[in-house]
Amino acid sequence: MILITGGAGFIGSNLLAALAARGGRVAVNDWLGHGDKWRNLAHNTLADVFAPTGLGAFLDAEKDRLRAVFHMGAISATTETDGDLLVETNFRLSKKLWEFCAAEGIAFIYASSAATYGDGSHGFDDSAAPEHLANLRPLNGYGWSKHLFDRWVVQNLTQNKPGAAAKPPQWAGLKFFNVYGPNEFHKGGQASVALHLFQQIQRGERAKLFQSHRPDYTDGGQLRDFVWVEDCVDIMLWLLDHPQVSGLFNVGTGQARSFADLAQAVYGAMGQAPAIDFIPTPEAIRDKYQYFTEARMARLRQAGYDRPFTSLEDGVGRYVRDFLSQEDPYK
Repeated sequence: MILITGGAGFIGSNLLAALAARGGRVAVNDWLGHGDKWRNLAHNTLADVFAPTGLGAFLDAEKDRLRAVFHMGAISATTETDGDLLVETNFRLSKKLWEFCAAEGIAFIYASSAATYGDGSHGFDDSAAPEHLANLRPLNGYGWSKHLFDRWVVQNLTQNKPGAAAKPPQWAGLKFFNVYGPNEFHKGGQASVALHLFQQIQRGERAKLFQSHRPDYTDGGQLRDFVWVEDCVDIMLWLLDHPQVSGLFNVGTGQARSFADLAQAVYGAMGQAPAIDFIPTPEAIRDKYQYFTEARMARLRQAGYDRPFTSLEDGVGRYVRDFLSQEDPYK
């Protein structure tokens, strides 16, 4: 059996679908609430689904049958300001799951984030060297909480714990860059820019992108490493199939593209000519806004992952035509 925390969320539900297609037994731990988040699960057979309050009981009951834990659950809003909530959910829970998997001999693959790199002034190298991690300066509480756990993992690997395993038999921390794709409706304002652009254009509005507030970038010329969610899932499945591979790994494409490129790809997939308005970046996030992210993918490639990444145009085209443009995307 495989457990996915956050399995009804964006990346988690796409991973669930891929694992279910393989015929495996998968359990989902997530908050479903009162919205339609359950629809991300609807087409899959589940071994179990339960709220985070039931996680301890599940682990006690199923520890002998668990093969791997994919820890995708987190407070993922980059605007979250409740530091105590971020610590409890993104750091302390991750520690507990690491220690459980180490003690029980279960693979542990968890979601870190490209937000750990901050403004990118120290590059986007997924090195696990303590001195490298010590130099990174995340720009928000979310990025800091993810970085805190990455640093704890590295510190934990260097310590000897008498009578207990220091680490799971396989572990991987995945620094996801700008992921887009199906099953992100529930994310609201934190959904991908691809989804927001599609919705604006569908309403008959002009696409809106942030102005540049730096002279070295044109309006809409800010750069991100946009990665198709199915490529992220493919990397996770590859790790599951290669239990000898452990480490911190970037999950991007290795090629930064502009927001203007993204908007043009959405318009192209919708069969319309681009019409873009540039609006000021909100003051509240202006000093924390990243102008450039690009994953360094050498470590994952050196570990043996050799599959190509989906181009921005192909990924956005599939997202728009095969999912967003459908009358009911979940049918």
